[in-house]
Amino acid sequence: MANVKTISAEEFKNEVTGFEGKVLVDFYADWCGPCKMVAPILEQLSAKRDDVKIVKVDADASPELMSEYGIRGIPTLLLFNQGQKVATKVGALPLTQLEAFVEQA
Repeated sequence: MANVKTISAEEFKNEVTGFEGKVLVDFYADWCGPCKMVAPILEQLSAKRDDVKIVKVDADASPELMSEYGIRGIPTLLLFNQGQKVATKVGALPLTQLEAFVEQA
């Protein structure tokens, strides 16, 4: 299931809260340095793990989602399991910490 997909706010319900299984959502912006650091790490995780769907949401284009989930800083990673948010991490993480974060759901 490799490949990190960028989704819109309109696709969020289908792709994330309506998904049966684990979804890691990366809220990012093109101008954000740490977001650029996280992107290749998410690709690595996606290549290693087929039990987790990974999607990205452009924070600038999705202010309603930012406010709904109380996101103030980016990158923010939200972990969903069976449509429920189960964990949040803010900031860039190395692959090992990202894997541990995904394991907790």
